[in-house]
Amino acid sequence: MDSPGNMATLRAAKKALRLEMKRRVASLSEIEKQRQTGAVSRRLLAHPKYQNCQRIAVFLSMPDEIQTEYIIKDVFQSGKECFIPRYKAGTNHMDMVKLRSAEEIQNLPLTSWNIQQPTEDDLLEEALATGGLDLILMPGLGFDKQGNRLGRGKGYYDTYLERCLKHPKGKPYTIALAFKEQICDVVPVVDSDKSIDEVLCETP
Repeated sequence: MDSPGNMATLRAAKKALRLEMKRRVASLSEIEKQRQTGAVSRRLLAHPKYQNCQRIAVFLSMPDEIQTEYIIKDVFQSGKECFIPRYKAGTNHMDMVKLRSAEEIQNLPLTSWNIQQPTEDDLLEEALATGGLDLILMPGLGFDKQGNRLGRGKGYYDTYLERCLKHPKGKPYTIALAFKEQICDVVPVVDSDKSIDEVLCETP
């Protein structure tokens, strides 16, 4: 278990690493971000776990993340079912709700964090209320080669993966999409942090 002293040290280490990762990504030009987005997207679409999945959760990207619009279009063109995050403000609760079409994203409202998501009163299918998920694409600020992930500190994905474990289908395969600048030697983790199965960036 993590002791209070260790927790304080880990929190400080995570905070410092978040700032460093944000600085690294901020130094990338839009052209470079688009180039790496294209390379990562191609690697994902050729990935057996993607090709064989039917129900996939995809994050709607912020400017400092690998862009997912092209991936979402392919999900629909491939006849797969697409689920996107709906975060509950002020909590660490997130649902993955079903997207009806790639075009629907254009009309989704913006949250206070500038992320598009369906409203609470939009009654959409939640993945774990029905058939579960085969694959979750994971956002993050930083990653290491051991599958440790540095999130934004809210715990949404770690909490959601806990819920997935209780679903009859079990834990989905998890793939993080990353700029190569987001790969670090070691990401500090606590007991509640969930590791991811694979990190995809431009270079294997």
